[in-house]
Amino acid sequence: MMKLRSLVEKDAIPMLEWMHDPAVNHVFRADFASMTRDRALLFIQGGARAATERHYAICDDADEYMGTISLKHIDEANGTAEYAIVLRRAAQGQGYAGFATREILRIAFGELGLHKVYLNVLKENEHASGFYEHMGFRYEGTQREQLLLGGRRQDLKWYGILAGEWQAMKA
Repeated sequence: MMKLRSLVEKDAIPMLEWMHDPAVNHVFRADFASMTRDRALLFIQGGARAATERHYAICDDADEYMGTISLKHIDEANGTAEYAIVLRRAAQGQGYAGFATREILRIAFGELGLHKVYLNVLKENEHASGFYEHMGFRYEGTQREQLLLGGRRQDLKWYGILAGEWQAMKA
């Protein structure tokens, strides 16, 4: 059985697995390849204390870390938050992303009472875009040449899902 739980110290090493995996981290802006165990631990500890962020471990039935899903930049006044997810390569294609996304949206709209959850993705990451659309996120627009990544200018696609849209999907 899959579950979400708070990130804990034992998750730092498996987190480094995806952070140091070029097949996983090449689509991210941050330099995860240089991440250390100590910095991963600081992220885990800091995320537990941040009022504007919620980070969860995505786990299998043996409580093994499979990835991280987050609500970032939680803005209570406007009722918005940014969604982020990453999985270890071994967890990809196993249903973890769908499960975790449904759970994080339940938390966002059900527990936190947010109005909108949004995300951005590199335009060239068509697989991720298809997944987000399947999960109910709607395409909202593209920021052209927004990032300089790997020496190339990259477009960012923006997606969002509103509480009412999520409620309608559940019905």
